[in-house]
Amino acid sequence: MEVYTTESEQIDAVRRFLVENGKALAVGVVLGVGALVGWRFWQNHQESTAMASSMAYQQAMDTLTAAAGKPEGIAGIQQFAAEEHGSYSALASLSLARQYADQNDFPKAEQQLRQALSQTKDADLQTIVNLRLARVLLQQKKADDALKTLDAVKSAGWLAMAADVRGDALVSKGDTQGARDAYNQGIASNPPQGLQSILRMKLNNLSS
Repeated sequence: MEVYTTESEQIDAVRRFLVENGKALAVGVVLGVGALVGWRFWQNHQESTAMASSMAYQQAMDTLTAAAGKPEGIAGIQQFAAEEHGSYSALASLSLARQYADQNDFPKAEQQLRQALSQTKDADLQTIVNLRLARVLLQQKKADDALKTLDAVKSAGWLAMAADVRGDALVSKGDTQGARDAYNQGIASNPPQGLQSILRMKLNNLSS
């Protein structure tokens, strides 16, 4: 490594470096600035897109609420749910599924819930959808499909709710011991008091 003993030599060395590497430095600076500008543009775009999706979702939900389940309200939320809005579309599909379930149209509710699963990567939202889907499948006497759906529920915070639905599915299949085990597992996971009371009641009903 060269050692520069005077200020003049150091200055000359810097000049030679700039002459030899100036273009590369300039390109690097331009690329760096370009990347920074691109990153900020992408962030702004993401924020704008999220805000627009949020507003569109709220408008669709307001229309659905105002229409009180009438065709025009359902059509608006259906259109929103069919478009690509990520988790907002999944939430819209969840709302539609509830509308159809309230009308005892469980095949359409199932369709909306499966659509919701494909629209979000949020683990908690997917868990909620799977739990509701399992209940809808159970209403259609598809106990095996419901049990398979519950296998996707992995988070410890949701295990009691999954155990509740699993027990119901096993009861419908005539598997009393399996249902008892499921309800006991749910109770053992220390759920909120309300859910714990429901699980104990179902467990007691199996013994009567």
